[in-house]
Amino acid sequence: MIQQQAASTMNGDTRTKPVLLIADPDSAVVDDVATALEREGVAVTGAPDGAQGLLQAGALQPDVVLVSATLPVIDAVEFVRAVRLARAVPVLLGVSEGHAEQAVRALAAGAAACVARPYRVPELLPFIQAASPESRKVLAVGGVELDIQAYQVRVGGRAVHLPLREFELLQYLMRNADRTVTREQIMRHVWHAAGTTSTNTIAVHVKRLRARLGDEDDQLIQTVRGVGYRLVSPGISGTTA
Repeated sequence: MIQQQAASTMNGDTRTKPVLLIADPDSAVVDDVATALEREGVAVTGAPDGAQGLLQAGALQPDVVLVSATLPVIDAVEFVRAVRLARAVPVLLGVSEGHAEQAVRALAAGAAACVARPYRVPELLPFIQAASPESRKVLAVGGVELDIQAYQVRVGGRAVHLPLREFELLQYLMRNADRTVTREQIMRHVWHAAGTTSTNTIAVHVKRLRARLGDEDDQLIQTVRGVGYRLVSPGISGTTA
């Protein structure tokens, strides 16, 4: 029943409500969350293991994925990695006591955050609302447009393909346009890590992103010496290095 309700939101060209996929072996837990979230206007579908979860993720294109640290068949860390390689969708890891090591590995694999299991609706709602169809939009800075929903980037009307990590890096910089973001902030929000990603890795991805965007003189994405980077709107200048 849960799967049918979630699938029904996919009929037609426009979703009517956000879709949450829960990959969790405990059907009672999934049913409890689904009942509570449906009152909040969220469609929920469940998968009992990692293999079925990946199939559902591909078929439903959910707005948010919630995965239990105890996921069978395909474990939670590999599940997170597979989902994040396929789509720029937030993945939450449900953890209980004793799952600290899995939490660290899942965050390194691309999980957006860890949440307590048994799940609490007030903790889940902010992630779902932030990713809901109503909150999606096209970010635009100068001649660069980034469509979050369609996973597309255009520069001067020309489509530009970006690998997932560069897409997320550009999205983060555009959301913070005209503000300097530190390398530590980029590590945390793009790599979902704290201190485990080298500054050289970030620099390499920035260099590749500039090349794909045609930012040959580093005027769109500026380096702020000793601090980080800033994506600059046309007509605004800053100190670069």
